[in-house]
Amino acid sequence: TFLGLMLRQHYALTLQNRIVKLEFSYRYFATTGQRLEVMPKVLSDEQIFALRFAPDEALVSLVEKTLSENLSGKTIKKSISNWKGDYQRV
Repeated sequence: TFLGLMLRQHYALTLQNRIVKLEFSYRYFATTGQRLEVMPKVLSDEQIFALRFAPDEALVSLVEKTLSENLSGKTIKKSISNWKGDYQRV
């Protein structure tokens, strides 16, 4: 029973991580008109999960700064002044 609960939670979190990455990709495209996937440098999952809290008006500049300076997720979160919360996590 315990194993079943743990597997269910693992699947839910894995699926939610995929959805967060897809939402971020779409949001980047809607903001810039460019696909995130074709950028020469790729963002790590940690960076994407932190960048999702940035408001639309700061997103592009923060992505560029993240790519040029290879910011960690923690640093990205600290640099966001107008936090956009995610209150629907599993």
